[in-house]
Amino acid sequence: MQLDQLCHFCDDFLAVGDFDDYCPNGLQVEGRAEVMRLISGVTASLDLIEAALDLRADAMLVHHGYFWKGEPAVLSGYKGRRIKRLMQADVSLLAYHLPLDFHTEVGNNAQLAKRMGWQVEGQLGEIWLGETRQTLSAEELREDIGEKIDSNPLLIVAGPKPVRRIGWCTGAAQSYIEKAATAGVDAFVSGEISEQTVHLARELGIHYIAAGHHATERYGVQALGALLAERFAIEHHFIDIDNPV
Repeated sequence: MQLDQLCHFCDDFLAVGDFDDYCPNGLQVEGRAEVMRLISGVTASLDLIEAALDLRADAMLVHHGYFWKGEPAVLSGYKGRRIKRLMQADVSLLAYHLPLDFHTEVGNNAQLAKRMGWQVEGQLGEIWLGETRQTLSAEELREDIGEKIDSNPLLIVAGPKPVRRIGWCTGAAQSYIEKAATAGVDAFVSGEISEQTVHLARELGIHYIAAGHHATERYGVQALGALLAERFAIEHHFIDIDNPV
């Protein structure tokens, strides 16, 4: 398929125009016009680029791309090396950040809920709300998450109460714990944790689980890549570059 066709479909499907994001969404580095082999991954690191080139990728699809607000604009150092490698190989880079977090079908939050078997009830701003399949202890929830997304979650326990109502937001969303508490959830799940999150969880009476930024955001690009492969008859491979954070 043609690169511009791929980009237009993704932009429309993910409704990129609806988001005021920290980076440009869509095509970030333009390569060859035809795409037959698409490689997806979480972050467009040099390791992912090299792995994609080993598989003779025509284009890469990631959640974390380049050109973030507030960072230096010059293409030098590690940023220059990444983009130079892509351009030398004539490989395109498509990146979708917030649009891929919040899409109700292929988004990171929707896919995490699907993998965990959580029943989605709705959203409170950035936070997704729902219920677990059965009532669990906080430790049982931590173990279930760790097993199903292959991570080692950190649990902050806030008392003895069991968990049924749950809130979640993938990635670096620990700061939303206060908003989650207003929704009356028993536990809030995100990717990362900050020092103050520990105290807030205990004082708000809400269990907090930091399940890993990378681990909670593996599934959106995989779902989108699979959809593109089926719809446009292109080859798709997901590459998981290990990241413990």
